[in-house]
Amino acid sequence: MRYENVREGVFLSRPNRFIAYVELDGRAEVCHVKNTGRCRELLVPGAAVWVTESGNPARRTRFDLIAVQKGGRLINMDSAAPNRVFGEYLASGLLLPSPTLIKPETRFGDSRLDFYVENHETRAFCEVKGVTLEENGVALFPDAPTERGVKHLKELVKCVEAGFSAWAVFIIQMSDVRYFAPNRVTHPAFAESLKQAGAAGVGLLALDCDVTPESVTVRGGTAIRL
Repeated sequence: MRYENVREGVFLSRPNRFIAYVELDGRAEVCHVKNTGRCRELLVPGAAVWVTESGNPARRTRFDLIAVQKGGRLINMDSAAPNRVFGEYLASGLLLPSPTLIKPETRFGDSRLDFYVENHETRAFCEVKGVTLEENGVALFPDAPTERGVKHLKELVKCVEAGFSAWAVFIIQMSDVRYFAPNRVTHPAFAESLKQAGAAGVGLLALDCDVTPESVTVRGGTAIRL
């Protein structure tokens, strides 16, 4: 996936989870933060960030904050990017060869899962999570407790029990990580649910990405340690 009208700036502050102040060309601009997570380790004053200019005069904010530099690593923090990236991955046939149907936002049971995909042999549900937290080269999810994430994992197990294939997919919004792991410190229940889902037949897939200020592209599979 690609972005248009990208500009580099300097992060100043984040008064709430929806907006941030970014210095662009010497001026403090109000930007929409396209990630409502905590991102405390990313959005630190003085960090280099990248924004896109919307071009919509009706918007309250002119810019969207999409990426941040953390040390030597560029991290995409757009929460809409993982589904777009994985949609491209599905269309390429890398999960299921020659898909005949790809349907985003499909209801199963009490949840709306991110994708339903099928080919002539397989019917599958996929739930996608974006990963922006990195510690010592390890990609971790979640960065805050997520009961919704636990619910989705349990729903994927029910998909398998109903005869579908099911996948929990983690799009790592950066490159060169050592491996992916559930964040047991932040949310032990999610880590345990992920382990149980894998044991029940849910496929677990972690994909790291090549990230530039203008693009995010799946790079390849990353090892998972439960």
